[in-house]
Amino acid sequence: MQQLSVDEAGLLDAETAHANANVTFVQVYDPGTAPGGQMRFKTILAHIQSRLHRSPIFRSKLLRVPLDVDQPYWVEDEFFDLEYHVRHIALPQPGDWRQFCIQASRIHARALDLQRPLWEIYVIEGLDSITDLPAGSFALLTKVHHSAIDVQSRNEFIELLHDTRRRPPKHEPPEPWFPERPPGAVSLLCRAGLNLVLSPSRLLAPWLRSAPALATFARDLLRPEHAGAATRFNTVVSAHRVFDTRRFLRSEFDSICRHVPGAHLDDAVLAVCAGGLRRYLSAQAELPSAELSAMAALSLQGGQEATLPPILRGLGTHLDDPIQRLAWIHAQTLPASAAASPASAALACCTIAHVPGPARPVYLHGARLSYCSAILPICDGMGLVFAVTAYDDRIVVSPTSCRELIPDPQAFTQCLRDSFQEYLTLALSQRPQLPLKRAALRRSTSGKPRPTALAPRSDAKPLPAAKAGRRRSTAPPR
Repeated sequence: MQQLSVDEAGLLDAETAHANANVTFVQVYDPGTAPGGQMRFKTILAHIQSRLHRSPIFRSKLLRVPLDVDQPYWVEDEFFDLEYHVRHIALPQPGDWRQFCIQASRIHARALDLQRPLWEIYVIEGLDSITDLPAGSFALLTKVHHSAIDVQSRNEFIELLHDTRRRPPKHEPPEPWFPERPPGAVSLLCRAGLNLVLSPSRLLAPWLRSAPALATFARDLLRPEHAGAATRFNTVVSAHRVFDTRRFLRSEFDSICRHVPGAHLDDAVLAVCAGGLRRYLSAQAELPSAELSAMAALSLQGGQEATLPPILRGLGTHLDDPIQRLAWIHAQTLPASAAASPASAALACCTIAHVPGPARPVYLHGARLSYCSAILPICDGMGLVFAVTAYDDRIVVSPTSCRELIPDPQAFTQCLRDSFQEYLTLALSQRPQLPLKRAALRRSTSGKPRPTALAPRSDAKPLPAAKAGRRRSTAPPR
């Protein structure tokens, strides 16, 4: 039995009927690398069953202290049922990317049962109409309560369920499991009294958890001039979620960094998100003249796995020139300018958070993980969050909001794509050109001219037109 920390308990207390603290990991797999070239639901179920003993997170549920006089405890679920937590569904025809995002958003929005272990896994099939996915691909949506897992430091579910080798290991024999009997109400109250005697500051815990909201309210009341920097995302959110994603090559992000000496990957990601946000709000005639800011928790450069604490970062949305915007964002990381950053008193319009992905390719019982991202929680006053995941030489940017704030998620992610393409075009235009003689077209054996080199392929480039009569998914190409 383990007691929740003050921060973990705060995530539970902050939940409302329309804004829960669910985190959903989105993972797509290629079954062609699995034994026999396919994966069945019962195989996945047996694989998960063989890993349950590796962490108490699978079988632990919440036990609240009477009258909530102390933080809840994690206790073992005496009636744990694996088949309640692992579910099997399929997309209806045609099974394209838009349908997948809608289904994932609906699953993410549903609250978890607080009387059971706080996780669910959905195995989703019927993805064959999504462009560039191998035939038979399937997805796992792993929904976990934020209080049960530290999303920004390590993805425990990835570590527990996956292997770094393609050949799946033999299923470990299930270890005998005998759940502990949870303590009664009297025992919990005695523990709470002892904790209070040993640590009187626990009485202040509810006030400490509400301190950020109180500080924000006081700041907006005393300094109403900041209201001009508010956007549609600084309002009450609904219970309906929207999610979409865009994938980019990491090497192309590296080329964007070269625009500004010393700029690193975090700066480039912030600049692309800022450009997308600026484009979307401009299209709605809602872009404030004041600079917008974000709560940023990123550490993509240097191969770091742990994410830095979230800090307020200016996004330079008041600057029209993209290179100046990138330089502005990078300048905030310099010691001489960080303290004097105008973002230090600004109102954040969104959160941009790094969700660590695997450092190398991983496999689920032999099926290779080909795509991973995350749907993060939003709350009142912070109705937009970007999940940023690095895996397999790609950077995945996935915005989450609610249907009332972004009724057109595809248009929003198109703004992200256009922002990235703007930076990439500038980066390619700065490359040294070949001499005219060497750049001349060569002749192929058929006598037709062909260029000396192919243009670099980017996920940010427009999709080619679909052939007549064929549906094309809206998923970004691999």
